[in-house]
Amino acid sequence: MRVHDRIPATVAQIEQRQRTASYLLLVIGSIVFLLPFLWMITTSLKTRQNVQQFPPDLFPTEFAWNNYPDGWTALPFSQFFVNSVIVTALAMLGSLVSSVMCAYAFARLSARHKNKLFALLLATMMIPAEVTLVPQFILFAQLKMLNTYWPLVLPSWLGAPFYIFLLRQFFMAIPRDYDEAALIDGASRLRILWSIILPLSRPGLAAVAIFSFVANWNNFLGPLIYLRSMDRYTMALGLQLFAGENVTYYNQMMAVSVIALAPIVAVFFLAQRHFIEGVSLSGMGGR
Repeated sequence: MRVHDRIPATVAQIEQRQRTASYLLLVIGSIVFLLPFLWMITTSLKTRQNVQQFPPDLFPTEFAWNNYPDGWTALPFSQFFVNSVIVTALAMLGSLVSSVMCAYAFARLSARHKNKLFALLLATMMIPAEVTLVPQFILFAQLKMLNTYWPLVLPSWLGAPFYIFLLRQFFMAIPRDYDEAALIDGASRLRILWSIILPLSRPGLAAVAIFSFVANWNNFLGPLIYLRSMDRYTMALGLQLFAGENVTYYNQMMAVSVIALAPIVAVFFLAQRHFIEGVSLSGMGGR
């Protein structure tokens, strides 16, 4: 009896040690990822002399709260913020619409060579973006779309392979009995998509929306290549204006960076549950 009594205790101790080790690794990983964010915040509160100090201090010796209003008004960041909202909203809407339509076709409709076409779509994810950068620039230049938001928004309305893959896996996890029942009642395919598939796929849609929001809000290369006028600059492009030829105002740059990061943090925490659920459930379709 004593041997049998010790076995559960030993198993419990092993589980407790594994749980403690997991928590310890998570804490260490969190600290590593939070350090750059902490450095950005503390730098945004430093004076210019404190920023240039060597060796650098993690925390400021004197809090310079005026970096936030001074940095925001040093350049037309109010206009940059509005431009970023417009570009991000249109691109995110385009990603959702195009990806939903393509993913629904791959997941629920029957077509010849459908799986081969889907494999070809996934293969395009291996093509580096730098390969298509020059041809895409030439295309938009010939279409007279330079210095407009079309090159930043239009590609999102043509579908993104990763978003299509994510939503397809999520759609395939929904039982087909719903489709068959709706078809018997006379519903069209678009009606099934709008009334059945999309309401059941909110976590997946939230995941795609967050991915698209972050990617377009932080997009620097696109605006750098296609935008010429300062009044059309986005937040990501406007931040690099702090870097001058002779001096760079790192404290004001970091202050505006904190403000630019706030929408991303807010969106993620508001949709965190749907985002995690959408990513975790997207692989159930193949089961």
